[in-house]
Amino acid sequence: MRKDRNKTQQDVATFLNMHRGVYCRYESGEREMPVWVVNQLADYYHVSTDYLLGRTDDPTPPKR
Repeated sequence: MRKDRNKTQQDVATFLNMHRGVYCRYESGEREMPVWVVNQLADYYHVSTDYLLGRTDDPTPPKR
């Protein structure tokens, strides 16, 4: 999703307020992504957490 939206790892890491290396390890699967990161990424990309986790093909976030 990051590449599809022309974002760099640094762009996302800056949004998450972390070092690029930490985000890189999450993205590569070297480290497990904490729930707060999944929530923040869902907000960043305007998708549901279920979509990020591969539980649905529908990216539409839930109504608030």
